[in-house]
Amino acid sequence: MDDPLSPAARPVTCAVMVFTRDLRIADNPALAAAAGSARVVPLFVFDDAVLARCHEHANRLAFLLESLHDLDQSLRGLGGALVVRRGEWAPTVLRTAIGAGASQIHVAEDVSGYAARRLARLTADAAAARIGVTSHPGITAVRPGAIRPPGGAAYQIFTPYYRRWLDAPRRPRAAPPARITLPGGIDTGGIDPGRIPRLGELTAATPSAAADTAGGESAGRARLLRWVADHLDSYDAARDDLAADRTSRLAPYFHLGCLSPGAVAADLSGRRGAAAFVRQIAWRDFFHQVLAARPDAASRDYRGRGDRWADDAGALAAWQAGQTGYPVVDAGMRQLAAEGFLHNRARMIVASFLTKDLYIDWRQGAAHFLRYLLDGDIACNQLNWQWVAGTGTDANPHRIFNPTLQGRRFDPAGDYVRRYVPELTGLPAGVIHEPPAAAREALGYPAPLVDHQAAIAEYRRRPRQ
Repeated sequence: MDDPLSPAARPVTCAVMVFTRDLRIADNPALAAAAGSARVVPLFVFDDAVLARCHEHANRLAFLLESLHDLDQSLRGLGGALVVRRGEWAPTVLRTAIGAGASQIHVAEDVSGYAARRLARLTADAAAARIGVTSHPGITAVRPGAIRPPGGAAYQIFTPYYRRWLDAPRRPRAAPPARITLPGGIDTGGIDPGRIPRLGELTAATPSAAADTAGGESAGRARLLRWVADHLDSYDAARDDLAADRTSRLAPYFHLGCLSPGAVAADLSGRRGAAAFVRQIAWRDFFHQVLAARPDAASRDYRGRGDRWADDAGALAAWQAGQTGYPVVDAGMRQLAAEGFLHNRARMIVASFLTKDLYIDWRQGAAHFLRYLLDGDIACNQLNWQWVAGTGTDANPHRIFNPTLQGRRFDPAGDYVRRYVPELTGLPAGVIHEPPAAAREALGYPAPLVDHQAAIAEYRRRPRQ
């Protein structure tokens, strides 16, 4: 017989919905479950531990704040409001639940080690307070762990995972709530919605001048519709064209859950050009299932190399500043700093240059990306870096991207380089990816930081496990 005092045995008259990386109303399983209660507290907690690590990430924090404002407006349209708190995450969530008289807490499951630890603490502490905690899918299209290789916790190679992913059952789409009713006491000192902080209250850093992508579910949906109408049918053919810039730029909206990856994949399935784009959603799911099985891969080599990285602060600084002397690498690094965005092809090129040509630790590159990227997703960022560095899940760990050849192939006219490396604007396409020494000197552009052929020869001589 059920314990009459247990959370499962009591009728739920008030529930807390804790938003994390699911900042949307549409297709949000945790919100749909919470909305089954008579009263709902829609809660977002600025986690002090996360802010301490991300205080330099002005681009992403600005995007988060815009997304929260949009979410609050959507909730107000349903009769509710976003309750905002700041502090240690698990105790703050629990205090809010107790103050509201809630008997159930709903939250989206996540894959990082930190997210798992804080959820475990909340679950244990809430159980002691006779409050139930339920985690829900929604951050990925296919739940991490739903697809497993024989005898393993996670697929290590994308292709077999993708085959299974295509046929994997999908959860039902969650209906948006018709109405959100907050508990009483909002205006009388009880649960108050709270104020979304200004950017300057979270960081002294300032966003990149051109990192002006609007955050939130409304903006994400509008961008998706525009991009689908204009570019989906040509995505597969044009996605590697650096100058054309035909990629969707939807990654920040997936990262914070302003868009549901499962709903987007389902809505686009079968449309002309959609297969290649949906495959990218599968890649995102792939990395999330890897990190769920190996949370340490966020900071440790997934596969050991049996060697030590080079320690060259000067070379690292030149790479960060876009002063390597390789035009397509420098264009990529300057785009990142200017826009909080980097074309996927350019991400692979600059990552290969850092880890293969300069032989500098991928963690240095991953940290630099996180300082600027709007879509600084731990699973995708860290594991993509490891994929390129040769320490991750790549079936070919010694893949090398020749920066000059990559520039000629994916920016043949040199327009991408000219856009971000203005000192090379006057050079013709035939030499822009390998400017002669005299032109470099005249234009104030540096000589190559390393000789690519010599650097790769040295890389190949290094020991292997």
